[in-house]
Amino acid sequence: MIKIDIKKKLNGSFGDMELNINIDIKNGDFLAISGKSGSGKTTFLRVLAGLEDAAGNIIVDDNIWQNEKEIISTQKREIGFVFQDYALFPNMSVIENLLFTNNDIKLANRLLEMVELENLSNRYPHSLSGGQKQRVSLVRAMMNRPKLLLMDEPLSALDPYMRDKLQNKIAELHKEFNTTTIMVSHNQSEIYRLANRVIEIDNGKIVYDIGVNELIKKEKKRKVFKVDAEILDMTLYENIYKATLYSHNQIFDIDITKEQYEKFELGDRLNLELLLDGLKIVPDSR
Repeated sequence: MIKIDIKKKLNGSFGDMELNINIDIKNGDFLAISGKSGSGKTTFLRVLAGLEDAAGNIIVDDNIWQNEKEIISTQKREIGFVFQDYALFPNMSVIENLLFTNNDIKLANRLLEMVELENLSNRYPHSLSGGQKQRVSLVRAMMNRPKLLLMDEPLSALDPYMRDKLQNKIAELHKEFNTTTIMVSHNQSEIYRLANRVIEIDNGKIVYDIGVNELIKKEKKRKVFKVDAEILDMTLYENIYKATLYSHNQIFDIDITKEQYEKFELGDRLNLELLLDGLKIVPDSR
């Protein structure tokens, strides 16, 4: 069990606020955190990792990570952290980045194979694409078989094919390593697929805390279907505007408005919400 009760003054997107999180997380949970940019999600992860200070207590399986008397270092917290900016060592090859965390060549090779990077093990970060760097960051975080895995938008730089594939791998690793995972994500399908519990943070505070199955039931009652997609093409034919989208290995067309046709560009990522009164299209906030 992880018991968290922390407070920290922040300057968020909407001015000064206080990060105030009081939550218990069961061992083996996969907790997803959603919320607007600047609401305190990343700071919450960094406090858990010991990378930022805060007032309050963090207790993991009766081990005190932080209280009013002491704060243990990041190195002693048995965590893995997948950063938004990858945080790879630029002077180390891919395999050296992994082995720096844990000198287990068998595990390193297995993880690289899982994310289809085994042929790039001797490459350096500067020669990798953003998606490749993010995959390296992900498997490096698993090298020490962490008790707690923290992920900040871990799949945001990946194309839909690799994103879909890595969701399966994350689920496998979470279960195999018996890790408690906390993931920040704006991607609804990712949350539904991976998490068993979701919290939303707004202005530094938890505004709801719900099981994913319960959330799905509520969404079904509202008859809402949500999916993320990428624009492959846009066309105008006989005054009808259409967009060709790619999502989860599927290509399909939808009607769009003239304003959307003029606003969107090829490669833009969209969130689609199928409502009772029609289709709502929202640009991805990432």
